[in-house]
Amino acid sequence: MPLMFAIAEFLGIRKNDLQYIAMAKRWAKAYTITVAVGVVTGTIIGLQLSLIWPTFMEMGGHVIALPLFMETFAFFFEAIFLSIYLYTWDRFKNKWTHFLISIPVIIGGSFSAFFITSVNSFMNTPAGFELKNGKMVNVQPIEAMFNPSFIVRSFHVITTAGMTMAFVIASIAAFKLLRNRQPKDTVYHKKALKMSMIVGFFSTLLSMLAGDLSAKFLHKFQPEKLAAYEWHFDTSSHAKLLLFGVLDEKTQQVKGAIELPGLLSFLADNSVKTKVQGLNDFPKSLHPPMIVHYFFDLMVTMGILCFVISGVYVLTLMFKKLRKFSTHKWMLYGILLTGPASMLAIEFGWFLTEMGRQPWIVRGYMRVAEAATQAGGITFVTILFGILYIILMYTCAYVLIRMFKNKPAYEDVNRLAKKQGGEIEK
Repeated sequence: MPLMFAIAEFLGIRKNDLQYIAMAKRWAKAYTITVAVGVVTGTIIGLQLSLIWPTFMEMGGHVIALPLFMETFAFFFEAIFLSIYLYTWDRFKNKWTHFLISIPVIIGGSFSAFFITSVNSFMNTPAGFELKNGKMVNVQPIEAMFNPSFIVRSFHVITTAGMTMAFVIASIAAFKLLRNRQPKDTVYHKKALKMSMIVGFFSTLLSMLAGDLSAKFLHKFQPEKLAAYEWHFDTSSHAKLLLFGVLDEKTQQVKGAIELPGLLSFLADNSVKTKVQGLNDFPKSLHPPMIVHYFFDLMVTMGILCFVISGVYVLTLMFKKLRKFSTHKWMLYGILLTGPASMLAIEFGWFLTEMGRQPWIVRGYMRVAEAATQAGGITFVTILFGILYIILMYTCAYVLIRMFKNKPAYEDVNRLAKKQGGEIEK
């Protein structure tokens, strides 16, 4: 979101367009609510690590302490500059000075994502320590933080987050245009739609690149995970990519799948001749749950849907004769799907990566069953956390709806216009 309101402000200053300035102000206000919720959920995660996974924290907590601390620092860095950004809109003669304040907000948010992803990456590809007598010693914090999967996973997280935010904004704009309850807001929502769909399209391209790099990384560092994604049991070249289908785990036969010959080998190392290691090369006790295949297919399907819709939209902008179709009813209905689809893609992706690491919590060193607490009453505590998340979700949605309900965008544009000596809409 910081990138989105920074782009909106940049366009507003560059084009002297108050519609974009109003966008930046409204989006920044909405973002503060999600940041506030993030404070609470971040605190909850810290409690959950200690209460539910005490053995993991005892064994590896000191190894991942640096990125956890740095994530907190990055969050405060972001929050401080976000506060300055919100309360200094009319304090500078040079409008570009205020725009520059958005850059630290982007940096803080990005680094926060980098550091927390580093912790998750460590769980997949642990590094930076020696194991002696069941304890992680001789810890190298920098090496642990910049573990082998850090760059690929961080790139994937950042690009998909950008894609999702852009499409959520685009779907809201499409929804507003379809309802058309405030005709005076039409220009505002069309501009929001255009900007967010362009950002979403290029973010989707980067996400696809990140996915390709992830497949190559898994082939090299976590071959059992890649094999589980595609129900690939026997090591072979010209390995086929399977879409959906039904697996008989006893016979390892797949029925009803769409088969793409050689594509899995190509994804693994840019050649259909690449040998892809099969699950039968690993003990059955180390096989991830086979359901991960469906999460992979669903993630890819949602991503392709977003890419196709945004690609068609961008094409309508490129050709003058097609521009009238950029806000056609059916185009808007398609764009309306991209918000939920992109959010589902991210959720399916996290199910995929976390379940694909099973049975390990720290790959090769500690299993999930060993890390979980044996204390009584943990079910009750988990239910309480679940209830708290539901309350937070409801509260966040309620506040965001109240923040913008019966407050059309043109009123914000008018207020900005009055400060400059004139009113745009009557």
